[in-house]
Amino acid sequence: MTTPDPSVSLAKDAPTAADPQTTSSPARGSRPGLALLALALGGFTIGTTEFATMGLLTNIADDLQASIPAAGHTITAYALGVVLGAPLITVLAAKVERKTLVVWLMIAYAIGNLVSAAAPNLELLLLGRFVTGLPHGVFFGTGAIVGTAVVGRARRGHAVAMMMAGLTVANIVGVPLSSWVGDHLGWRVAFVIIGGLGLVTVVGLLALLPRTPAAAGATPRTELGALRNGPLWVAFAGCAIGFGGMFAVYSYVKPTLIDVTGLSVGAVPGILALFGIGMTLGVLIGGRLVDRDVMRTVYLGYVSTALALVAFGLVGASPVPAVVALFAIGVTSQILGIALQARLMDLSPAAPSLGAALCHSSLNAANANGAFLGGLVIAAGWGYLSLAWAGAALTIVGLAVIVLFGRQKITRVPAELLAH
Repeated sequence: MTTPDPSVSLAKDAPTAADPQTTSSPARGSRPGLALLALALGGFTIGTTEFATMGLLTNIADDLQASIPAAGHTITAYALGVVLGAPLITVLAAKVERKTLVVWLMIAYAIGNLVSAAAPNLELLLLGRFVTGLPHGVFFGTGAIVGTAVVGRARRGHAVAMMMAGLTVANIVGVPLSSWVGDHLGWRVAFVIIGGLGLVTVVGLLALLPRTPAAAGATPRTELGALRNGPLWVAFAGCAIGFGGMFAVYSYVKPTLIDVTGLSVGAVPGILALFGIGMTLGVLIGGRLVDRDVMRTVYLGYVSTALALVAFGLVGASPVPAVVALFAIGVTSQILGIALQARLMDLSPAAPSLGAALCHSSLNAANANGAFLGGLVIAAGWGYLSLAWAGAALTIVGLAVIVLFGRQKITRVPAELLAH
């Protein structure tokens, strides 16, 4: 599909001054560069804690005397927190001014990481990771709307990409550093540092983010009304299944690199940084492609991610080819992620905050699916490289969902909602 649905065009062509989320030009008095910097800082903080667990998995398992698959459930717990928190908090906070909302979300995020660091056993750590995940999707969903408001809808892809770049840069700096800290100082210290980073982010948000009102007339009822849209749930399902392919591999990347590829523990932070560079490149490429054609970018993201996963399954036992394949997974998965977020925003024009938040809910449903399936594969004794094949299968199934069911006509948005 290369032409926009008419109902999406209707939403895009009906901006009002009262609703900064749909205006086609930058918000007056805003400082786009600084605002995007603040949001990117938030993305960096969240990205560090979301993906740091992958680099700390063996440390957590050793300290809490748990198996690798059991420790992997901490990844699933965090993801489930995102899945539930994104729609729930977005609906309840429909009327809250956007800057106030993201500041409080980051405060909760910082506290959650500090609490996780103090968990005495695996069960309480699972609870801590679940609670920490609750603000994740709402932050990115609200941030996408604020970013769009300050740069104008015509540069929506750029705004989302810049915010998401913070998350991917976390994989270059934050995640490798967390892995190093976990190996030398302990995984608890790593979570304390991430909690402190969250508090620093709060200061940055307060200083740099412009005040952005919620959409005029926004209520929990109007947000919930956007859920009565079949294609929205098709896109959600396609993302929740298909994006899990990347997480099936990445959730267990550290033991895979050590036990299968034959790399040393000291080499893992560098590989994680390289993966983060690939993710950042994918975000930047994806942002440009989305501004040209959303659905074409969605299809490209699925196909290229599946091919990258197959490549890792074939060459994962050889150090150099394995690293190249991981880099490719980082690039392609983020092209797909950016495209899916734009698609979900398009499919909920009357409640774009919810659409953007649902994207992260679906991405983390994928995180939970991938980590859980990966744990089953490992527990079954199929070996770490089998994760790549399971991941490729998930990606292909996600693409099939979009291709078979995603061409439905988007529910037309009532005129009275657009008037808001």
